[in-house]
Amino acid sequence: QVHLVESGGGLVQSGGSLRLSCAASGNFISINTVGWDRQAPGKSRELVAGLTTDGSTNYADSVKGRFTISRDNAKNTVYLQMNNLNPEDTGVYYCHAGVGLRGYTTDYTAWGQGTQVTVSS
Repeated sequence: QVHLVESGGGLVQSGGSLRLSCAASGNFISINTVGWDRQAPGKSRELVAGLTTDGSTNYADSVKGRFTISRDNAKNTVYLQMNNLNPEDTGVYYCHAGVGLRGYTTDYTAWGQGTQVTVSS
């Protein structure tokens, strides 16, 4: 089993910053492509940021220049640094990871339980 646990969400004023963390645990061989999605109230879940094993990143247009995704492979942890937050960034943030499992040729996609981010104006 693979578990992803997010932390770092909370309430922040517009213009503020938060750093989300996502720690992976369990019986896996590798953590490959990782990412963060968010779901705003009344909206569909959207990809906010992604990071591949070779260091390539992609971001939603709405967060480019403000959010940064990174990872610490030694700690099996993924981060999302969010700066200059605005009320439109409010939502539940979910981390996900493509995980290599023994005996499987394709990655298993693991998801965290989500962490709430609320930005007040």
